[in-house]
Amino acid sequence: MSRYVLGIDQSTQGTKALLFDEKGELICRSDVPHKQYIDQRGWVEHDPEEIYRNTISAVKRLVDKAGINKNDLATLGISNQRETAMVWERATGEPVYNAVVWQCARGAEICAEIQEAGYGEMIHSHTGLQLSPYFSAGKIAWVLQNVDGAMEKAEKGELCCGTIDSWLVYKLTGGTQFRTDYSNASRTQMFNISTLSWDEEVCCLFKIPTCTLAELTDSDGEYGATDFEGFLDAPIPIRGVLGDSHGALFGQGCIEKGMIKTTYGTGSSVMMNIGKEPVFSKRVVTSLAWKLNGEVNYVLEGNINYTGAVITWLKDDLGLISSPGETQELAFAANPKDKTYLVPAFTGLGAPYWDSEAAAVISGMTRNTKRAEIVRAGLDCIAYQITDVIKAMSEESGIGIGELRVDGGPTRNRYLMQFQSDMAHVTVQVPSVEELSGIGAAYAAGIAAGIYNREEVFAKMSRTKFQPAMEEEVRREKYQGWKKAVSKVLTK
Repeated sequence: MSRYVLGIDQSTQGTKALLFDEKGELICRSDVPHKQYIDQRGWVEHDPEEIYRNTISAVKRLVDKAGINKNDLATLGISNQRETAMVWERATGEPVYNAVVWQCARGAEICAEIQEAGYGEMIHSHTGLQLSPYFSAGKIAWVLQNVDGAMEKAEKGELCCGTIDSWLVYKLTGGTQFRTDYSNASRTQMFNISTLSWDEEVCCLFKIPTCTLAELTDSDGEYGATDFEGFLDAPIPIRGVLGDSHGALFGQGCIEKGMIKTTYGTGSSVMMNIGKEPVFSKRVVTSLAWKLNGEVNYVLEGNINYTGAVITWLKDDLGLISSPGETQELAFAANPKDKTYLVPAFTGLGAPYWDSEAAAVISGMTRNTKRAEIVRAGLDCIAYQITDVIKAMSEESGIGIGELRVDGGPTRNRYLMQFQSDMAHVTVQVPSVEELSGIGAAYAAGIAAGIYNREEVFAKMSRTKFQPAMEEEVRREKYQGWKKAVSKVLTK
């Protein structure tokens, strides 16, 4: 009998179901998009019930598409869009409000009040995170403070406050399990990365009762079992849960200190494995990579709000391209002497600037700047932002970076990957497979279930390399131009 490992990657744009064989090869996938709710204030929401329905649908479609016996599924791993937060009724599973997406800064006033009260540094020292509405705590606090009756129910322990992983685990197990893994917990701004527990003092500042938070569980721990609403004849165990960027770090095989990866998604996560001791930083954040086999690894991480989303903006809002694939040809065709810069601070700037009030700008245009040059500036800003974070990490950790492992849809763009290598002055390695977030969670589950050998499963991945090729003077001039453009939008 075959034993397949199932991966679910619940991302910002949709839900993917991934099927892996006993060798760890990705053999089939099924994607189901979900609706984005964005209002005139730039607030972003998802319907959590739609996400759950899509998860069940994606699994059913995957089994049908792959033509396998559904009862040969052996275990499940889940990766998820991080920081996106929601609140639901503990007894019924009914959401009290839509999921507030990681991009949404509606908790800014709550965070500002805490900052003004003088608690910003304390929160940073406890959680490793700069006080910011980017993280889950400000989003959950907003829901509790703005939905009628929510705070009273929370104080009675009648609500679950969690991230998308804990929502899916709760729903997939019929409400019997309310759990989150250490990687997701470390991104909520409510988790103490030294004591490895929910931080009562920080939770009190956000007015979030700790009784509403999920049970902390190892990333390869036991999360209950699911039959996907009766689709399977017998339930399978959920044995891997990782935030999407942590899943990509694991899937990339960055399991040793000093290894670094970037996930190019709607936004981007640049993450460096710093080993078993935390390093606190002012410009990037400190989180947990995971807790596997009972052992914790820490990471430095910089998050960028708009990278792949810039390409979506060029297509859907400006109408400059009809598909993401067009950007490569246009970038190569653009005037090399054009000095147009796009700073995509549509919802402020994340690491290493942490300026939620910054606004987007296009600068340096001339009368000769045309469609190709603006599209190229959209690609360039992705590489510039990631370079900013890589430089900050290297300086803060004291670790030199010579190699960057990358994943995500935009990594198929040869122009972008070469420009990234040139700007960061590192070797960029693109794996032959995609969906590293889902791969990482599935591998964690497969290893925990005894299906995969950890060393063997990572050794099989092949990669394409991009080496720095730009003249140093040109590289320096371009990067200085970027820093000047950023300085125009910073408010602090």
